[in-house]
Amino acid sequence: MKLFLWIIILSCSLPSFAQDTSQPIIPGAYRTSVYVPLLKGKRIGVFANQTSVIDNTNLIDTLLKLGVNIIKIFSPEHGFRGNADAGASTTNSTDSATHIPIISLYGKKNKPTADDLKDVDVLLFDIQDVGVRFYTYISSLQYFMEAAAENRKPMMILDRPNPNGFYIDGPVLDTNYKSFIGMQPIPVVYGMTIGEYAMMISGEGWLSTDAANKKFAWYKNHAQNSADTPFHFLVIKCQNYNHGSRYQLPVKPSPNLPDMGSIYWYPSIGFFEGTNISEGRGTDEPFQIFGAPSLPKNMYAFTPASKQGATSPKYVDQTCYGWSVTNIRADDGVLHLQYLIDAYKLFPNKDSFFIKPKAGDYFFNKLAGNSILMQQIKDGKTETEIHASWQPALNKFKQIRTKYLLYDE
Repeated sequence: MKLFLWIIILSCSLPSFAQDTSQPIIPGAYRTSVYVPLLKGKRIGVFANQTSVIDNTNLIDTLLKLGVNIIKIFSPEHGFRGNADAGASTTNSTDSATHIPIISLYGKKNKPTADDLKDVDVLLFDIQDVGVRFYTYISSLQYFMEAAAENRKPMMILDRPNPNGFYIDGPVLDTNYKSFIGMQPIPVVYGMTIGEYAMMISGEGWLSTDAANKKFAWYKNHAQNSADTPFHFLVIKCQNYNHGSRYQLPVKPSPNLPDMGSIYWYPSIGFFEGTNISEGRGTDEPFQIFGAPSLPKNMYAFTPASKQGATSPKYVDQTCYGWSVTNIRADDGVLHLQYLIDAYKLFPNKDSFFIKPKAGDYFFNKLAGNSILMQQIKDGKTETEIHASWQPALNKFKQIRTKYLLYDE
């Protein structure tokens, strides 16, 4: 059933597409006067990390000062403080500053349990995403939404701008390749904020069967427009944002996306994570320099080292040769494949270019969301030919996406 079974409440009565782009962009979290009154007197569980800030202060600290009763923090990949390696499991802990328990949702489990939520009245989600399908925060969003539905907990999403929200590109995921780095049939760059994507997850019927069934049971037995519902979700919109905005992140979203250059290049260079080419982890410019020891030695040279957020990078302490794109802008609205194509051509042992799995499918195919892109690279297809092959699925996605936009194009 592709129906909105949750009550979707925006921060204003209707989506407004007349936005003043001359004004500074205000993320949803900053609009405390809109949502804090709805949290007062409730026990709140917050999904947050180091990007959950209001000005220079973490959301948790701000809300506590405003009298909000936060009893639990849920954390995603990289942990609450955002310094764990990519893919590294994080464990439950206690925040040293506030003494609030932190429940990790990356590692042993990805979804809050009924026991985690039994003493929570309202769930709050505030994470800065980067708008790339294989960046795991949108998968965490889906599991958090499912837990809310399955346990009939109201959920509030504090929307934040998408720094890559100005374009749509890349292969649309084939659900046969579904994983935590790609759960739904969306392209690599999908051009939606967290709030918009949450509406798509619900509206397209992508939640778990248990969540959908409980939503439907609730929907049949409650007045659709009742304000006194046991279960709904609410999106607090950004102000002065549209999909043409070039939003500058105030905090790095993860250890290996330290600046806007890396964030803009990440959708394109991220494919190298499924290959034996270093994507620049262990350097000061991850996703902006990339290469391998076996490439020609007259190319750009760099040496990955062990550092916080990249303790075991590819080719640690080995000199790599490849490319630097630090002085090339990547906010041109296109996913760039030429470097991937060129790296494959230059790699001496083609059979080991793509990292071979110990079990299951190639990691590269999980990143791509299909096995077609790998074969296109092997077959020597051009960047233009590959882009053309994506267009039918992209056009279909764009039509679906339009239904859920909260901001002007």
